[in-house]
Amino acid sequence: MIYAEKQQAQNRWLILAVVLIGPFMSTLDSSIVNVALPTIAKQLGVGVSAIQWVVTSYLIVISSMILIFGRIADLKGKKLVYQYGFLIFSIGSLFCGISKSISTLIISRIIQAIGASMTMSCSQAIITSVFPQNERGRALGLSGTTVALGTMVGPPLGGIMVGLFNWESIFLINVPIGIVAFLSGIKLLPKDSKGMNENFDFLGAIFFSVTIVSLFWAMLRGEELGWKNIYILIGFAAAAISLIIFYFWEKRAKHPMLEFSLFHNKLFTISILCAFISFLTIFCTNIIHPFYLQNALKTNAQVAGMLMMVYPITVALVAPLSGYLSDIIGSEVLTLLGLGLTALGLLLLSFLNIHSSFLSIILRMSVLGMGNGLFQSPNNSLVMSTAPKNKLGIAASINALIRNLGMVFGIAFSLTLLYNRMSAKIGYTVVSFVEGREDVFVYAMKFVYRTAASICILGIILTLFRLIKRKEKIS
Repeated sequence: MIYAEKQQAQNRWLILAVVLIGPFMSTLDSSIVNVALPTIAKQLGVGVSAIQWVVTSYLIVISSMILIFGRIADLKGKKLVYQYGFLIFSIGSLFCGISKSISTLIISRIIQAIGASMTMSCSQAIITSVFPQNERGRALGLSGTTVALGTMVGPPLGGIMVGLFNWESIFLINVPIGIVAFLSGIKLLPKDSKGMNENFDFLGAIFFSVTIVSLFWAMLRGEELGWKNIYILIGFAAAAISLIIFYFWEKRAKHPMLEFSLFHNKLFTISILCAFISFLTIFCTNIIHPFYLQNALKTNAQVAGMLMMVYPITVALVAPLSGYLSDIIGSEVLTLLGLGLTALGLLLLSFLNIHSSFLSIILRMSVLGMGNGLFQSPNNSLVMSTAPKNKLGIAASINALIRNLGMVFGIAFSLTLLYNRMSAKIGYTVVSFVEGREDVFVYAMKFVYRTAASICILGIILTLFRLIKRKEKIS
């Protein structure tokens, strides 16, 4: 046992390399497909409404399953869930690459998403269990980098691969990578300790899945169908009712899937709320900025893709440094500074116009990237350090779920606000970019970015509260 622990300590950076492949591939595949959608739709002979399910089915399944697999990881073992997650993800990727119809492609994406949710639910838990406190920040910093890179590199990488090869290549490339990661994991990942002798809460899992599926479906389809559409309203109502039932069921269950006692820890709860705010505000730019670059500034897709790369490159450079610093000086000050720079970056972006230079755009996106890079690693460290060892799987899953919730809410919120302000400015209902009226788009974009910056200030206030409480506890 002592020898195994010593070997684990020596191999922890190799273990980290294997573990980071999971969240990178999972987040990459959530965004890489977007740029290929027009090509896929044309070749499979389907319309916009059908092809959107290639993206939305992936997001919905991951979000509805991630908490479930986090609980299974605590019960049965993190290595087991992570390893089989890679295998299922690779099989789903293979099926995606050989799909000849939209129905088989969507089913294959669902298989992919199940595997992705398994790896995402365990990655931070494995890192936390392998790395000591004085190195955890650096390790989680690299984890934050891979998530940022996977999310933001997807569109430009997808465009290159579709241009050089075909749309199937964006899925088939996952297969050899998944196989290598699976075999490496067998050799390197730490053996699971004996699982807990507790029953899995199947009924709680069903209530939770219904909540997330209903909520995400309504959020992702609301802009298309209209927020007052009867089906959207039913979706929100079903989510609310299921969530209430889930809460009361979990409170009385002997072995609940989600122990709400985790949220009794104010540090954990505030860190989770700040993570939600961070991803919500960041994804306002993720969805609007490409439209600004291509439609308002009239750049081509390649130039827009290169300009969009500024953000993930900045995050990739800053996040490991932030993790290293958090091991030395603590996490609270860095999260505060990170959210402050994020708010500043959003405010600076709100001053862009149709005459802005590329250098101006790059500098402003760099500030945003620095803010997010500084924030993510220390905040992840705070979340994971507040969870007990036997709840690391569920804590990591909550963190990943909140990330996905922030992304989806950010997309829905920013588009709704954008089109609302465009409609108010132009005098009639707008649901897309209006050719020849770049001024209308820029006006609405400024409003969205300033609103996002204001929301970020709420996160700053919460972080200040967390910092004060932490100092009071120490003193």
